[in-house]
Amino acid sequence: MDTWDIFAIIGTVSFALQGGLIAMEKKYDLFAVYLFGLLTSFGGGALQHVLIGGSDYQLWNQERLFLVAMISITFVILFPKLVIKRELFWTNILDAFGVIAFAIQGSINAIILNLPASAVVVSAVITATGGGIIRDLLSQREPILLGKNIYGLWIFLIGMIMGVLGEQAFPYQYLLFIVFSTLRICSFVYDWKLPARKY
Repeated sequence: MDTWDIFAIIGTVSFALQGGLIAMEKKYDLFAVYLFGLLTSFGGGALQHVLIGGSDYQLWNQERLFLVAMISITFVILFPKLVIKRELFWTNILDAFGVIAFAIQGSINAIILNLPASAVVVSAVITATGGGIIRDLLSQREPILLGKNIYGLWIFLIGMIMGVLGEQAFPYQYLLFIVFSTLRICSFVYDWKLPARKY
């Protein structure tokens, strides 16, 4: 199992749990709970594949990740009381881990394809946020990417750092994951915001 696989699993578990939690929060049926979990987990990767490219085999040959997602969603359904008391907190924690893992994974994918730094940034943003945006639109929630807490900035910085360094960034992937996951968690715990302009 290589680094790419590890980040894919982290992101899949985090987003599957998060998507399932949000569907349960909306009191949707079991089909919708699984659908939301799967869309949140795989939607960003599918969009990234359309925009950035890559192997069709890689896109569709994800049985292991699909199984991981299904098990994660089933866990939420069977043991909701383990997380329901602090649902919003856990949703944000899971989102932080998932979005950073997928941002790094998306960056790696673009670097492997020898794409320029700008494409690495786009790949990071789409992979990290695409599934969440689909989920939020379907559940009629404000897209978290557009929320008040700092969110997209961390993804953009990951893409920029990895895009500029290229393959030289690979030894620092886990450090980037720890640092930016911590920054994302601090963003909602301490209510960090970027300045806004009104007219």
